[in-house]
Amino acid sequence: MKNALAIALREIKSYLQDRGDLAFSLLLPVVTFALIYGAFGGQNLFHGTANIVNEDNGPFAQSLLNTLEHNNSLTVKILKASDAEVKLGRSDIIQLMVIPADFSSKLAAGQPAQITFKQRGNGGQEGQIVYSIENAAISDLNMGFQVQAVVSQALDGTGISTSVIFNTVQQAVATEKTSPSVSIREDLTGSLPDPVGQFLPGIITMYVLFSITIGARAFAEEKRKGTLERLLTTRLTTSQLFTGKFLAGMGRGFVQTVILLVLSYAVFHIFTPLSFLEVIGLSLVFAAAGGAVGMLIASVARTPDSANWIAVFFTMGTVMLGGTFFTLTKGTVIYTLSRFSINTYANQAFKALVARSGSFADVGVPFIILAGVTVFALLISRRLFSAVSGQR
Repeated sequence: MKNALAIALREIKSYLQDRGDLAFSLLLPVVTFALIYGAFGGQNLFHGTANIVNEDNGPFAQSLLNTLEHNNSLTVKILKASDAEVKLGRSDIIQLMVIPADFSSKLAAGQPAQITFKQRGNGGQEGQIVYSIENAAISDLNMGFQVQAVVSQALDGTGISTSVIFNTVQQAVATEKTSPSVSIREDLTGSLPDPVGQFLPGIITMYVLFSITIGARAFAEEKRKGTLERLLTTRLTTSQLFTGKFLAGMGRGFVQTVILLVLSYAVFHIFTPLSFLEVIGLSLVFAAAGGAVGMLIASVARTPDSANWIAVFFTMGTVMLGGTFFTLTKGTVIYTLSRFSINTYANQAFKALVARSGSFADVGVPFIILAGVTVFALLISRRLFSAVSGQR
């Protein structure tokens, strides 16, 4: 057993020193997780950019801009007219609002003013939503003028100045915006999906299985070059060599998983100390299952290329059938086939522990299945194992 551990430690040390393997198995899953979290883990509300050309700079134009800037769904970007036209022509922006130079002066004189909207095509989904928000702000401004006109007409002849009426109306409109008479309460049914809990288990299982490709190919390459055969000329027995290679494959997968879990623990605070230890324990079992399957593939394959292809097909098949990034519907053919994928049980267990919807005791069935796969794959691969190329 001591010799087997020495082989495993040597393999893991070599793995950690190989920048290519290390980048693939550690850096790539971290980058993938960051991209997925960036795409799905941000705020759920819409946020867009309102591109505006303000040629007026008067009080009413500024009032409109202030309204838009206080909208949490928008980032207001003021552009020069010449730059805006160029950007619109090059499709750097797809929607533009132009406030004309006489906007405030016309409104002050009681005359109608006009704002121009420019866009490419239909403006896209974001452009249409931004247009709706801008249009709503303009409607609020129109409503203030309509209220002012009605009040001015009603108070005509009372001696109250227009400026007093205007200021009073503006204060009333501002008060209504901050403390509306009719408010909205959101009552959510269920909960919003947690991108970390949803995608982290799939990323862990997918990349641990990808490490099978590296391990199986490296094993077949060593057998082809005669490296394993030379090792048997030492005091190593075939069983010790087999055990050492299995522990090395399991160790690579386990180290990779632990690094991802530690990063998730530190950045997203999704674990309690107990749940973290439970996930680590499950990771060890899944890494053992992945290492055992890797040994089976390496024992069956005759060449490095065949080991690589078998590992790739196995990994992609189990990932697709295991519901790694999408929920499988019961009663479908894919759901039935998913019962034969180790990813199915690993994902179920990881999701339950990450979401804290279950404890280690509640994932007993997936745990037993993964342990059973480990034992079965080790038994078969040990019978097929040979350190000499072309032999069984």
